Amino acid sequence: MAAPVLWLLALCTAPAAAAAAAPPPPPADAEVTFVLPAGRRECFYQGAPANASLEAEYQVIGGAGLDVDFSLESPSGRLLVSEYRRSDGAHTVEPTEAGDYKLCFDNSFSTISEKLVFFELIFDAAREDEEEEEEEEEEGEEGAWRGAPEDALDVKIEDIKESIETMRSRLERSLQLQTLLRAFEARDRNLQENNLGRVNFWSAASLAVLVLVAVLQVCLLKSLFQDKGPART
Repeated sequence: MAAPVLWLLALCTAPAAAAAAAPPPPPADAEVTFVLPAGRRECFYQGAPANASLEAEYQVIGGAGLDVDFSLESPSGRLLVSEYRRSDGAHTVEPTEAGDYKLCFDNSFSTISEKLVFFELIFDAAREDEEEEEEEEEEGEEGAWRGAPEDALDVKIEDIKESIETMRSRLERSLQLQTLLRAFEARDRNLQENNLGRVNFWSAASLAVLVLVAVLQVCLLKSLFQDKGPART
């Protein structure tokens, strides 16, 4: 009875060891829209695993000038990105370090106008891990085709699962691109509304000046034709 017990223990511990050896999945993607007050600097922290890919994109969608200072620091304190007076940007960090990345948005150069900022963080697994998984899957498929028909059926099921997972990742990427396009649209709409307000203001100011000049000219002409001398009897 000792041999079957050991065989069952090996079956139970093998999945647990494989799960422990598997790398942790990347964090979920994040999307944030916030108001950055005038003269302020706001920082955000995002944890990341080792040997992954981090893509950071940001847009200034509201506020005068549509610009902001941006910086990105690694968990070890190394400055990765430093940009000044930019309206948008996209940066990729690969491979990542294990720890918290620091993203800062600075509006201290503006003393009046606040900014509406949108940024998005996208995580992907490391390419080396993906390549190793693909090689293992190819080797498994070759062995399954040389083996029993049941193994070939399992391979087909794995192919279907892989196709579904690929479709899911592509749909998620499509949603991310749509969110980014909405940020572009919001920025353009705010810019158009600001331009419309400026056009209306200066049009009203120009009309007021024209009316004032017309009234002054009429009064000046009337004063020229008025006889201010003494009346003769």
